[in-house]
Amino acid sequence: MDPAALAGIVLCFVCIMVSTIMEGGSPMSMLKIPAIILVFGGTIGACLASGMLKDTIGAVKAAIAALTAKAIDSNGVVDDIVKLAERARREGLLALEDASKDIDNDFLKKGLQMAIDGTDPDELREILEAEITAKKGGDKASKNWFNDAGAYGPTIGIIGTVMGLVHVLENLDKPETLGESISGAFIATLWGVCSANVLWFPIGKRIARISELQCAEMELVVEGILAIQAGSNPRVVAQKLKSLLPGGGEVEKKAA
Repeated sequence: MDPAALAGIVLCFVCIMVSTIMEGGSPMSMLKIPAIILVFGGTIGACLASGMLKDTIGAVKAAIAALTAKAIDSNGVVDDIVKLAERARREGLLALEDASKDIDNDFLKKGLQMAIDGTDPDELREILEAEITAKKGGDKASKNWFNDAGAYGPTIGIIGTVMGLVHVLENLDKPETLGESISGAFIATLWGVCSANVLWFPIGKRIARISELQCAEMELVVEGILAIQAGSNPRVVAQKLKSLLPGGGEVEKKAA
């Protein structure tokens, strides 16, 4: 698992708590349960109201997948495809049927099986690219859900602050409680802004980044499968796929 997202979120909260302590405050003063319920519950409710139930369920699944995603190494996929191309060159395309059972990449396995089954190259490309397009659409919807949450959070936090200040004005005859009441009123705004910039927006960005890397790898797989199906020379397949990797062309030049 790539720890960047979880490490970044934890670091943000640690810095907030440490800063609070260094300024003479208490981290417990931030843990106002009513404010937390209002901000997080209200934000999720607003997101639910602005879309379909399946959008929220999909966003939760996408967030879990993005936060627990492994580091994506397309070089390994290129090596696997080149090995398959070498075997297909020696033994024929049908010889890859046994090899496909040991492939971990589901998209590569699916495309390779379609090629082995004799699917027309144009139809094969169309089917695989349609799957990539569908994935991009689903990931974009999940990213937008978290971006919307980031927009709703601070506003709902302000609602909580206004509610708190109204309560303060109702108790002006109790000056000994005003300081605590006023500080408590602003906790909702704090959680609204904090949730947007520490949770919602970063998770949305994480989903978009993981999707970008995964879709780029899937596009690379499509080109590799079509090259194998066409019987291309494994060296040509390797050069073509490596040129599609970020910085692939520069690496090859340096190696030469």
